[in-house]
Amino acid sequence: MKRARRARIVATLGPASRAPGMVKALAQAGVDVFRLNFSHGSHEDHAAALKAVRGAELAVQRPLGVLADLQGPKLRLGRFADGEISIKPGHVMRFDLDPTPGDATRVQMPHPEIFRALRTGMALLLDDGRVRLRVVDRADDWADVKVESGQKLSDRKGVAVPDAVIPVSALTPKDREDLAFALRIGVDWVALSFVQKAEDMAELKRLVGGKAACLAKIEKPQALLALDSILDYCDGVMVARGDLGVELEPEEVPVAQKQIIRAARQRGVPVIVATQMLESMTSSPAPTRAEASDVANAAYEGADALMLSAETASGDYPLESVGVMSRIIERVERDPMWPSLMDAEHAGMDDIDADALVAAARKAGEAQSTACVVVFTTLGGTARRMARERPLQPVLALTPKPETARRLALVWGLEPRLGREPTSLEEVTDDAVNAAMDHGLAQPGQRILILAGTPFGAPGAANLLRLAHAPAKKGKR
Repeated sequence: MKRARRARIVATLGPASRAPGMVKALAQAGVDVFRLNFSHGSHEDHAAALKAVRGAELAVQRPLGVLADLQGPKLRLGRFADGEISIKPGHVMRFDLDPTPGDATRVQMPHPEIFRALRTGMALLLDDGRVRLRVVDRADDWADVKVESGQKLSDRKGVAVPDAVIPVSALTPKDREDLAFALRIGVDWVALSFVQKAEDMAELKRLVGGKAACLAKIEKPQALLALDSILDYCDGVMVARGDLGVELEPEEVPVAQKQIIRAARQRGVPVIVATQMLESMTSSPAPTRAEASDVANAAYEGADALMLSAETASGDYPLESVGVMSRIIERVERDPMWPSLMDAEHAGMDDIDADALVAAARKAGEAQSTACVVVFTTLGGTARRMARERPLQPVLALTPKPETARRLALVWGLEPRLGREPTSLEEVTDDAVNAAMDHGLAQPGQRILILAGTPFGAPGAANLLRLAHAPAKKGKR
């Protein structure tokens, strides 16, 4: 199955969708990558879900990626003696380390690292931003805060500090256990939450050791400030608008989204736009017009993938959500103005020879007689370079490695498929033409553009650009 759209769809698996039959139906509806959210569910749940994805992969006859999303540290208040308190603007109370259940005058905040990072005048956001506080005084083990907005506080509400870098590892002990398990069962991508700085991603890359691709979730203002250095360690990046929207003003979130997408596209790093894309479809069979526009705008911006969360994990209409998202993307890509938007931004050249060849391939592929581009890739680098150029022709990425094909399922415009490692120029041409025809990307007599490298199988060795024509019958040229 090939898709009629270039932007890809990531769907979260959960109680509403992890059964094998539903996973297969979601793949048939167009899902490219399945997300396992380690904030919920047991290891057994996730292992069964991954097994279902591998079964669906056989049914749809195309690679499907699996993304393990690590929970990250959760900073929370302690408990109140009565479960909750009432507050109003101007109310002053103390946060401290004392585990005694709290009241309207004080409550535990069991995170000494937050106290050390706080400064007088800093803002604190609680309960996903529903309560806003301001620090009026502090020490290394307490802080006095004044309520600026909010009506109540209850047990274990989350705490966000938008103005400070919290000196805590993005990988908790739970994350490390989940990561080891995820790598053991064979996930293709690992997403790290609570990224604040490049060192967070460097630690993840070290622990993963090449067994999966690594993706940074940008959900902290501090990550935006360090975006370039974080991207140095990323195989992919996610615009995690839910948590990002808690710590940024609403008007800043769309600007941040565009900033992240632009930076990722310049580097050829796959970028996912996530959270509340079709939120109302959790309980409704149709989205709001605003949600449809939100999905369309992400496609117009050239995002590699768009993600569904609760819509498919726990919602009442998982299949319908995928269908709606797919149709919106397809409609955007039929817009006569869309090609010019994809052409508007092209990356600079890091590796002059390889980048120049890929740019030439994109230019040559613009000819109307070219049916598709076939890229031979071992680890995926050449295929990602081609996708970075946003070519309008289909791009068939042939690789001998299943793990590479599954990782490339996330990348804009690519149709990854398994193929043998060619050993000669004749095999390159034969395999490219046969595969293009087998997958319906070329018809007899049409021109096929081939991008490969010699010596064959050497990573990053894209140095060969060839033209071939699909013959009346398959076989050797």
